[in-house]
Amino acid sequence: MKELNFAFKRTIPILLGYITLGIAFGILLQQAGFGWFWALLTSVFVYAGSMQFVMVTFLGGGISLLSVILMTLSVNSRHMFYGISFIERFKTMGKARPYMIFSLTDETYSLFCGTTFPSGLNEKKTMVLMSAMNQCYWIIGSVTGNLIGNIIPFDTTGIDFAMTALFVVIFTEQWLAADSHIPTYIGLISGVLCLVIFGPGSFVLPSLILAVALLSGWTVKTEKADEKKPREKEANEECQE
Repeated sequence: MKELNFAFKRTIPILLGYITLGIAFGILLQQAGFGWFWALLTSVFVYAGSMQFVMVTFLGGGISLLSVILMTLSVNSRHMFYGISFIERFKTMGKARPYMIFSLTDETYSLFCGTTFPSGLNEKKTMVLMSAMNQCYWIIGSVTGNLIGNIIPFDTTGIDFAMTALFVVIFTEQWLAADSHIPTYIGLISGVLCLVIFGPGSFVLPSLILAVALLSGWTVKTEKADEKKPREKEANEECQE
């Protein structure tokens, strides 16, 4: 029960965001002519957040399979980079490993990165519970939104901005909690630079590659500096002696 309680408390911000975003997605899907069962299926088996909003257009037809594949790769390519930092932790998850890989959304990733697990808590079990809870929130929101859309007419203009709003909140929380803002600056500069060069339709993957390359270089430089400090301290102490 302590893992369940801890997981629920940590996922409350995601609960509020996913219910709202899920409702927005469900309404859009309903207005595209797809009922609640479609909302349930896509949220269970696709569960890709922003990609599900894009998918509403795909379900309408008239788009080639190749275009769907390329767009999906472009929108969700960032998840490959998320997974890199959790390779070793997920290897120890046993049978839950495939689900942990599947359920690693932007918000769940940020939650894992910002969570310190207390001693005496089963970390693996807690992480699985956090992932499962987050997906349940999304499923509940999307199905509810689809059902509401059948009853109450909505003007959906701008409703997809809810996803952007949630990202802004997550970014703000990470900014306030971080000891160093250099990675943030690297990410922002990489994103803006690639947006200017490649345009809004193709900048995601190049900006991620650039950010990872710059962050890797910064990490190596920082580690070397940290290794150098003890040696300099020892040398100074020897000189003083």
